[in-house]
Amino acid sequence: MKFDSNLHHRRSIRLKGYDYSQPGAYFVTICTFRQECVLGKVVDGTMALSPYGQIAFNFWAEIPFHFSNVEKDPFVIMPNHVHAIIVIHDTIVGAGSPRPYSRQPNLGQIVAFYKYQTAKKINVLEGSAGLTFWQRNYYDHIIRNELEWQKIWDYIQTNPLQWREDDLFSDEIL
Repeated sequence: MKFDSNLHHRRSIRLKGYDYSQPGAYFVTICTFRQECVLGKVVDGTMALSPYGQIAFNFWAEIPFHFSNVEKDPFVIMPNHVHAIIVIHDTIVGAGSPRPYSRQPNLGQIVAFYKYQTAKKINVLEGSAGLTFWQRNYYDHIIRNELEWQKIWDYIQTNPLQWREDDLFSDEIL
């Protein structure tokens, strides 16, 4: 098939013209490659993490140590995805280490760092190199007010209880 830029062009799913490094709260969803249920399973409404899920959990908890102007608010590791609220501040928060970036990191850099670090650790665990672990890209939503924040916070906290109704539900455990 001949290349057709209308069919083959990758379009950004980010809000056009929006600066994702500016202070704000962002809801993100990061999916595993092919949405495979490799991060664990939901048992009686509680997430039981696999070794991969534990790696994903541990690296998410470390985000503020690598990006000292970033807070990770509620997050949940699900069998085939991660939901989280990331808050970017315009100043360094707490006593974190110096930022690895000379300028304020944007949401994409934070997510890319997370995906890279977890995939690297999982590949070491498996004795492989460069296997794809995460789906390309991620989903985001800019949280614009307190009501949205509360609804998203509630959604994240209750996600394991609602697993069978989730759009990403799969009962296939790998």
